Amino acid sequence: MSNLIATRAAYGEALAVLGGKNRRIVVLDADLSHATMTCNFAEKYPERFFNVGIAEANMTCMSVGLEDAGFIPFISTFAMFGTGRAYEMVRNSICYPGNNVKLAMTHAGITLGGDGGSHETIEDIALMRVLPGMTVIVPCDANETYKAIEAAAEIEGPVYVRLSRMPTAVYKDMPFEIGKANVIKDGKDAVIFTCGTMVDSALKASCRLESDGIDIAIINIHTIKPIDKEIVKTYAAKCKNVITLEEHSVIGGLGDAVAEVLLEEGGYRIKKLGVQDQFGQSGTPEELLECYRLDSKSVYEDIIKFLQ
Repeated sequence: MSNLIATRAAYGEALAVLGGKNRRIVVLDADLSHATMTCNFAEKYPERFFNVGIAEANMTCMSVGLEDAGFIPFISTFAMFGTGRAYEMVRNSICYPGNNVKLAMTHAGITLGGDGGSHETIEDIALMRVLPGMTVIVPCDANETYKAIEAAAEIEGPVYVRLSRMPTAVYKDMPFEIGKANVIKDGKDAVIFTCGTMVDSALKASCRLESDGIDIAIINIHTIKPIDKEIVKTYAAKCKNVITLEEHSVIGGLGDAVAEVLLEEGGYRIKKLGVQDQFGQSGTPEELLECYRLDSKSVYEDIIKFLQ
């Protein structure tokens, strides 16, 4: 691991680089370009950048027109507004016709912090995962964000990329393939399936668990849909005790995606760690992670309790 970089910052840099390689890429933002970091693209390619104002639904439909004209649109705003306020347009204008539009939404989860529960999105993975044809990606660090944006531009069809405001650790470079998870740490006593910001909590908790003689595997499920069914089945069979960890509601997110894969397999204990049917609230990212038991200490304690 090295310095801390927010995945939203990596997105802005990746988009600016990608824009120089592929002139079909256009970017739309709903008056938040300095927060979503699409301002990097706007400065380099102003003729391919569109600030639509606080009009997320309109932005979504505009992107379809640009896609019809042969462009590859990336649309960005806070996840709350892009997946909530504009949901009908994402469903009916992008996914229903199968249009080649990329949704890269920032400030997801509770680690947005001070803006409070009205802006903290704990349901976006569930909303996007249920849409037919939508690919859902949750990169864990800056390196993975770069690769996710490149991959999103290359594949045909709608893609949702979930990005965070809070700076997070940058890990050793890992391979990235849509639908193929990465084994961050091998183990035999239990497995944590995780994604995004929670990779850090999983790794820190695993260090404490190892000191207790518990050998934990950690799997980075960067693609929630299509999920890597083989790795889920393989590590569930190997470890028996299955834990999911996400900065999202435990309803409809990564935990349910993993449980769905194992539904017909049988024989596994599953513990879903995440936001427990609650809205977010104001606070620092660190305070909120502790409050919702997503910090490494709480994750460690909950896993110990689960394994008893």
